[in-house]
Amino acid sequence: MKWTISQLQKYRNKEFSFDEIIQLDDLNQDDPTIREVSPMHIKGRGDIDSTKATFHFNIDGYLILPCSRTLVDVKFPINVETTETFLLQNAVYQSEEEVHQVKGEVIDLKPIIREILLLEIPMQVFCEDVKSPDAAPQSGKDWEVISEEAESKRIDPRLAGLAKFFDNDNQGKK
Repeated sequence: MKWTISQLQKYRNKEFSFDEIIQLDDLNQDDPTIREVSPMHIKGRGDIDSTKATFHFNIDGYLILPCSRTLVDVKFPINVETTETFLLQNAVYQSEEEVHQVKGEVIDLKPIIREILLLEIPMQVFCEDVKSPDAAPQSGKDWEVISEEAESKRIDPRLAGLAKFFDNDNQGKK
């Protein structure tokens, strides 16, 4: 995912497309919660002109992250569309989007892709299978994990008598 500026200039005002699979195994050095990184499929096109190179591409793959509740592996899919613009000269470019200055004579998309992947990691990931043998325990002596649905249906013991009051009231109106 590296091109020199002279390589890119050959595609000025022409179609420039790319379709590559890159491996980012060392991504967990930036975020130790990442347990595994799949090969990322990068597919897109570039628009090259005399002052800038704009890349429109899609990142597709998955990360293995720990479940926030049980610590088992969760396959977190990644599918991101992005547009990245690189200024080829010290030109002033007005845009709503962020632009990157080219350092030297090479444009490298790999650090940008790493940054995008790190930003895609959610604060919490939950697995669907809580019964997995690798999962953290869901109950113990005098405690248990209660789901939000169960918590909303559970009646506060202090208000249990009030629930009976409405049942008695409804029977009296019949």
